Amino acid sequence: MPELVLAAEAESNPFLPAIYDITWSLVVLLVVMVFFVRFAIPRFRQILDDRAEAIEGNIAKADDAQRKAEAALEQYTAQLAEARVEAGQIREQARADGQRILAELREQATAEANRVTATAKAQIEAERQAAVLSLRSEVGSLAIDLASGVIGESLNDDARASAMVERFLADIEATENTAPSAGKN
Repeated sequence: MPELVLAAEAESNPFLPAIYDITWSLVVLLVVMVFFVRFAIPRFRQILDDRAEAIEGNIAKADDAQRKAEAALEQYTAQLAEARVEAGQIREQARADGQRILAELREQATAEANRVTATAKAQIEAERQAAVLSLRSEVGSLAIDLASGVIGESLNDDARASAMVERFLADIEATENTAPSAGKN
């Protein structure tokens, strides 16, 4: 019998396997195929479905985040425009306040200058009056001394001396008043 098997094997095609090899290979192939169809393929399908859902969820989250970012950008742009308008109003208010303060300071400076000028004029007038009184008394004494020397008598009488000084000063003032008016004509 072993010789028969050898002879049968010799007569058969070397590229074609034996029937029992084909049968057992088909059985193993069917077992593996059932295993894949029952267990592996549904598991792979579940993994791929989960992954697809996760990707779709991430896309939805990304779309939501993009919508939120666009809304935030619009809000930021609106706030920026509002801030620019407010900054412009603040600048205009500051300019107006600055001009108002400048006007107030000018008014205060003008009032202070007028007050200083009035005070200076009053002081000058007071000093002029004091100088006139001082000069009157000195001119009066000089005039009495001069008149005493010219007349040759002593003018010790105060009433007479005062009357003479007043008359002399009135003559000088009258001369001064007529001299400038004559020069103007």
